[in-house]
Amino acid sequence: MVPILLVLLLAILLFGFGFAVKALWWIALAVLVIWLLGFLFTGTAAGGGRSRWYRW
Repeated sequence: MVPILLVLLLAILLFGFGFAVKALWWIALAVLVIWLLGFLFTGTAAGGGRSRWYRW
């Protein structure tokens, strides 16, 4: 009984880990698209010059 429970627990953990990694890829893709849109729109609004659109 214990080995079966351990295998089921391992399967649940691996499924959860795989789902989290997939979700993180989608979040990273969304952040990349937002960053690129901000970079493009700010660059064109500044008159086409090389401006710093971030505040570092």
